[in-house]
Amino acid sequence: MEYLNWKIDNEVATITINRPPANALSSGLIEELGEVLDQIEPNQEIRVILIHGEGHFFSAGADIKEFTSIESGEGFSHLAENGQGLFERIETFKKPIIAALHGAALGGGLELAMSCHIRLVAENTKMGLPELQLGLIPGFAGTQRLPRFVGTAKAAEMILTSDPITGLEAVQLGLANHAYPEEKLLENAYSMAQKIAKKSPVSVGATLELLNYSKSNRYYDGVKKEAELFGQVFVSEDAKEGISAFVEKRNPVFSGK
Repeated sequence: MEYLNWKIDNEVATITINRPPANALSSGLIEELGEVLDQIEPNQEIRVILIHGEGHFFSAGADIKEFTSIESGEGFSHLAENGQGLFERIETFKKPIIAALHGAALGGGLELAMSCHIRLVAENTKMGLPELQLGLIPGFAGTQRLPRFVGTAKAAEMILTSDPITGLEAVQLGLANHAYPEEKLLENAYSMAQKIAKKSPVSVGATLELLNYSKSNRYYDGVKKEAELFGQVFVSEDAKEGISAFVEKRNPVFSGK
């Protein structure tokens, strides 16, 4: 890997974006992230994924210099579709993905973070979609995901003015889950990842599927789907282990079956 480092520690895979100075999202980096997910997906040792950035930034956005090599509108549409495809895969991934943001998460960096299941931020992180400053628009589904979190009016303000918000503001708006002093960010992110990793992979996977289902389906379709998966989860070995551990007053040991 040229732009990413990753390791496994106690059932948590930590992916580090390492493309100094700003961790810009090039097509090569996007391709590598897809390759890492290919390796993580079937690995039963990995139950949670944590993504963060090396250096001073999570990611300051797409690689603008790379744009100069694209000569047609179709080429830019293809670039956008590649990023959108990867981020859609992240959003629907069967293992939880936590983004830990510091420094700046701008443009494509914020779009990547919004595709993750949980966002933890440093209090002073700058977060925004500044593409209109370049005469462009967000291209990795930013116009579609941001309104989900902050509402259409606030999303319009953030995109049209290009003004970033802080990590603390992101928590208030519902764009981030928690904000911490920067020096405590990774410690808290890893702690949350460990807590989730102790849960049953069967029930975690079903939960993620239902949360994604709720985004594009009616409420009554969602509760029907929930009942269906509830039955499937209830007869799993993990459910039997969880119930037995509760009765026996011990910690469960889940196998993911």
